[in-house]
Amino acid sequence: MERILKYIYASAAYRQGIFGQGILVAVLDTGIYPHADLQGRIIGFQDYIRQRPQPYDDNGHGTHISGIIGAGGKGVVHGVAPGCYLWSCKVLDKNGNGKILDTCQAVEDIVAYNKKHSQKIRIINISVGMLERVQPELQKRLLSSVERAWDQGIVVLAAAGNNGPGENTVTSPGISKKIITVGSLDTVNENRREPSLYSGRGPTEACVVKPEILMPGTDIISCGTRSGAYVRKSGTSMAVPIVSGMIALLLCKYPAMTPNEVKLQLYRSADRSGMDQKFKCWGTVNLKKLLSAY
Repeated sequence: MERILKYIYASAAYRQGIFGQGILVAVLDTGIYPHADLQGRIIGFQDYIRQRPQPYDDNGHGTHISGIIGAGGKGVVHGVAPGCYLWSCKVLDKNGNGKILDTCQAVEDIVAYNKKHSQKIRIINISVGMLERVQPELQKRLLSSVERAWDQGIVVLAAAGNNGPGENTVTSPGISKKIITVGSLDTVNENRREPSLYSGRGPTEACVVKPEILMPGTDIISCGTRSGAYVRKSGTSMAVPIVSGMIALLLCKYPAMTPNEVKLQLYRSADRSGMDQKFKCWGTVNLKKLLSAY
């Protein structure tokens, strides 16, 4: 994570005392292990697979994602927004499989939660997806759920999926026009930014540019599911929480921002330098530019 924090100029936020404090981020994934680096960060857990009351992760994917967003830096891993809070929704089993309806239900439950509580979930991180051509009725329900959450004031981010590099390979709900879709970069330097070959690419069937944002997603080290454990993973799944953490920092500085304003600021801050012009996206983003909204 150290190279990621350097890449996004995380110090631009930290020097201002911005760590994501008070921002609540929901992670829809395989669950969350109460790793030492996540102590004090986990304030909610809902299990849609086995209905267990206490946080757990029998796969590791969700814990890894959560660490990238908000690990507190007590050990090896320092997340992008170490002051934010995490709400874990376990919608995937130990093999990383799950039902689309469980993901829909989790999103709808989050919208319902926000209507009843003053501390609202501001961001939903969905580092999973389904192929665009599979089960159209379920896809319609999923897109409807995430877009309703967006309209209710929640910034929703989804992975572009790992089915690239062909066109029209972005997975749902990442094909939604409203939400923010994140793809993966392999090369991380100022002069050359190469999209990962596995990263899903647009345009979508509706001719929407997707993903909008590219972030590093290869060989990312984050929290594991044993005490003191850290693991390395790659995929667009790992790129999404980097942006989720950055948006937590943005909302910490500008708490009144709406999802549409957040997306507009991402667009204004995006940088395509060093990228192949054939790859249609907004670019990559750093916190120096992102936090200079006004």
